[in-house]
Amino acid sequence: MAGPRANLNSFLTHFNDIQFQKDGQRMATALSIRQRDALRPLLDDINETLISRYIFSPFDDLLIAHLKCCKALVIDNDPIEAFNNKCQLIQALIKVLIQLKDENWILPVMYISAVEVRQLATLADNYKQTSGESSTHVKPDECLEEAASQIMSCFRVCANDNRATQEVTKRKGMINLINQLFKIYFKINKLHLYKPLTRALENANMMNQFSLAQTVTYNYFTGMKSLFDSDYKKAEELLSFAFNNCHPEAHKNLKLILIYLIPVKMLLGHMPSDQLLYKYDLQEFALVIRAVKDGNVRDLDEALETNAHFFWSNGIYLILEKLKMIAFRNICKKVSLMVTSHQIPIQVITTAMKYLYDEEINLEEVHCILANLIFEGKIKGYISLQHQKLVISKQNPFPALSSITS
Repeated sequence: MAGPRANLNSFLTHFNDIQFQKDGQRMATALSIRQRDALRPLLDDINETLISRYIFSPFDDLLIAHLKCCKALVIDNDPIEAFNNKCQLIQALIKVLIQLKDENWILPVMYISAVEVRQLATLADNYKQTSGESSTHVKPDECLEEAASQIMSCFRVCANDNRATQEVTKRKGMINLINQLFKIYFKINKLHLYKPLTRALENANMMNQFSLAQTVTYNYFTGMKSLFDSDYKKAEELLSFAFNNCHPEAHKNLKLILIYLIPVKMLLGHMPSDQLLYKYDLQEFALVIRAVKDGNVRDLDEALETNAHFFWSNGIYLILEKLKMIAFRNICKKVSLMVTSHQIPIQVITTAMKYLYDEEINLEEVHCILANLIFEGKIKGYISLQHQKLVISKQNPFPALSSITS
């Protein structure tokens, strides 16, 4: 029995030393589940009384919850219990955040806790789905939603720390928590919760205080949200910042950014090169790009279906379908070059669309497509029903997509 007691005493002395030095990075390491195997000698019998005697409150609750979380993972193999204990750790951490006025050295602990509560929530939700529990009372993503609630509690404490100076304010932790919440909201499809977070961050007026890595992550998620909101210019700006400032050796992250930046660029009329697709192993876009350039809507449909799983899994299938209007525009542009007139017979356009889109397309459908292209500003002109002609502007009839897409 002396061995475990001695191990615990040694660990508590180490933890007290970290607390006394106010070393947030070392405490974050000590309270991370990544170190769980090293704590194995302490986990068989967690002496809460001894911990509370050595460690001041509420740091004792923080440490007890951490040891219980590690025990659930290492000994009990129970992800749900591990997640519940991590939530208890965050509740204790909130007490610490409130208690430490005009101090923010504890923020690294909050950062690692937010990441790990999200990871454990995913693990717990998956465990529930595969452990044979009755699906009638298992709510999908239940733990992820609870993790979001826990992280939001930390966010409120940080956001409300508006009296401290910039050097010690806990507001510096807002962007890190927002990034974790974004990851959850995108996964559980609750993007409507995104707006209050970005507004709170803007009101804090601290963007120049955040690290480049966190800013890149933030721009990545806000860029994706802008894309889904059809605000392509803003999406291009945010995603381009994320791509250009991402670490050049972070190949996986660069590829993730491009999965959303490429559709944005295409919708704005900028087609990526084959070299870029090859470098980041994104050949799924190659056939799509070629079809849009050629104005071949039939090939575009086939390209989307060929890689439908990839496009659907990344949430961009419906966005890429919007490229059809650009392909239709390119058909009209090619026909106009052949006709060499600003008055284009609609029957000629119909013939081209039969060849490049659908043999069964009729005149009314062509009228509808042309009307939409004109309405969206992709073609400058009008339809003359009396003469069955598309009359295009003599000056810049096909304006740059980047100048018309909002």
